Amino acid sequence: MKPSSFNRRDVLIAGASAASGLWGAAAQAETVWPAKPLRLVVPFATGGSSEIVARAVAGELSKTLGQSVFVDNKPGAAGNIAMQEVANSVDEHTLILGHIGTLAVNPYIFPKLPYDAARDFAPITLVAKVPSLYVVHPDLPVRNFKEFVAYAKSKPGQMNYGSAGNGSAGHLAFEYLKMATETFVLHVPYRGTGPMLTDLMAGRLQAAAVGAPALLQFIKSGRLRCIATGSSQRLPQLPDVPTVAEQGVKGFEMTQWYGLLAPSRWPKASIAKLEAESIKAARSNLVKEKMASETALAVGNASAEFDAFIKLEQARWKQVIARAQIKPEGMG
Repeated sequence: MKPSSFNRRDVLIAGASAASGLWGAAAQAETVWPAKPLRLVVPFATGGSSEIVARAVAGELSKTLGQSVFVDNKPGAAGNIAMQEVANSVDEHTLILGHIGTLAVNPYIFPKLPYDAARDFAPITLVAKVPSLYVVHPDLPVRNFKEFVAYAKSKPGQMNYGSAGNGSAGHLAFEYLKMATETFVLHVPYRGTGPMLTDLMAGRLQAAAVGAPALLQFIKSGRLRCIATGSSQRLPQLPDVPTVAEQGVKGFEMTQWYGLLAPSRWPKASIAKLEAESIKAARSNLVKEKMASETALAVGNASAEFDAFIKLEQARWKQVIARAQIKPEGMG
């Protein structure tokens, strides 16, 4: 064999092997996920429980996913703007913090939404639940939930309760309670929890349902009386206050909740990887401690369980919203 032909053949074989290696490396690089930092969109303004939940879980995910996870607040239109943006994203690195409002309430109070909660999103995991507390002004002659229900039934339409606004979590929580107990209490909407609590503590309102973090200090100081918790179990911070379910309304639970979702068009392998790491993050000691400091319960369940939970919540709130004829602010 001539040296020249041998060298040429050797070069061709070596070139083919190198090209094959490059193609293999390129193909492998395409399947590695995440390939860049992940963006976790929060559909609310900065501050509050949603951001605490998001930053806690993002910090833990950044440790295990091989890429950082940063929080991006996108408030507006009751969360609809952020939900639409994430539903339409195509970079496969943008996910969202879902919420009772955007997933279980908005589909039934808005005549038309720019997203489909079931079709456009893949549930990843339920991160945390924040229980609602049912409170009354201390001058109201009731010591517990059963007495409150009896008192309300004896004065139909003569009592009132306040909320942070039409369609707010507090509005929903109290309407759910009214439906479950067949009572008639008038709703007084405010523009925010702060001014509503001011009037409640001044005695201009008689009752309210508010997330636990905003109420604990006023309950412990005696400025408000907590007659029941909306959680499924008693809260460590209020061990002497029974749940609504304990006081006669079987199966009752009222919590705000937060979970991770990704656009449903993501590859299944990426969704599966995010699910596994998100469950570990939500169950981590750090996240549990941060949630407990907010009177919240860290969860971290499988995507199928989260999906089933969303469907149950949608069925619950569809009924409540229809009965109470709840509409978003500015729509009557």
